[in-house]
Amino acid sequence: MLERIAAHAPVYDPQGLVERLIRLLDKVIYGKTELIRTLLTAVVAGGHVLLEDVPGVGKTRLIKALASVLDCEFRRIQGTPDLLPSDVTGVSVYRPDRGDFEFRPGPLHAHVVLADELNRTPPRTQAALLEAMEEHRVTVDGTTYKLPEPFMVLATQNPYGWEGTYALPEAMLDRFLIKLAIGYPEAHHEVAMLEQRQDGTENDVLAKLRPVVTREELIRIQRAAAMVHVDEAIRRYIVDLTSATRNHRSIRIGASPRASFALLHIARASAWLDGRGYVIPDDVKAYMPMVLEHRLAWNAHERLDAAARAAVLHDILARTPVPYAGRRMAE
Repeated sequence: MLERIAAHAPVYDPQGLVERLIRLLDKVIYGKTELIRTLLTAVVAGGHVLLEDVPGVGKTRLIKALASVLDCEFRRIQGTPDLLPSDVTGVSVYRPDRGDFEFRPGPLHAHVVLADELNRTPPRTQAALLEAMEEHRVTVDGTTYKLPEPFMVLATQNPYGWEGTYALPEAMLDRFLIKLAIGYPEAHHEVAMLEQRQDGTENDVLAKLRPVVTREELIRIQRAAAMVHVDEAIRRYIVDLTSATRNHRSIRIGASPRASFALLHIARASAWLDGRGYVIPDDVKAYMPMVLEHRLAWNAHERLDAAARAAVLHDILARTPVPYAGRRMAE
């Protein structure tokens, strides 16, 4: 079970930990419990997250709060058309007093990096993030620098087609574990937000947040989740789902093997957070749309219509046989 898998880590109550984190983050962004849980699952899986939504719905605020409760150093990269690769990776500066070069790290050298409005940055700068996201390191002037652990990029982008944006390349999209949308708040939650702003406590909430786990504990949690048992039938189910995207009439280019690994990682994290030492089909089904949708090259109609894309993925889920979640999977 879970305690055996994490034998070298402290004994955690995953569900209690999630509830505590949700209670804290729910004070920062109201009425988004499921979104927060999904974001925490991605963190436990050790993946990067792409948030696509209109400005002003709380993306930056949520990510700052997440870094605070996880005891992680937070840095922000503001996407602009003139942003250079060295502005994010760092730069070597000549020191005349020492007669050599000194490396000055860029904002990528942090635990939680917010790449805000990533699709406003030019392609060269977007490409500079690829090595960091895949290998957790950057190379500047021929020297490689390891990034701190844990390391997560949480990027935001404006909706498709907005003025002044560049389409993110497929290689970068494939590095994001999941894509999420925050969405507008319910009316009563927005009223509560206005009240918080009126009484001056909005900034106090962020300032008073304290870590729930340390960085070292978070790393141990991620390692424990990575050891959750996955039955052969579940692995086959994951491959069946990604393979189905490669033969669907609405999809031009299907999911890569990296997508199968992503689905495996987040399913394990989902099981760990539910207090299980094994993955069940529901762990896979719950996250399949948000893992795959942004990785696919769609035909023209579906590319412009989010509802159509969701319907295609729902159809694939409905048509793919689900393995039996019996005792063998729990062993």
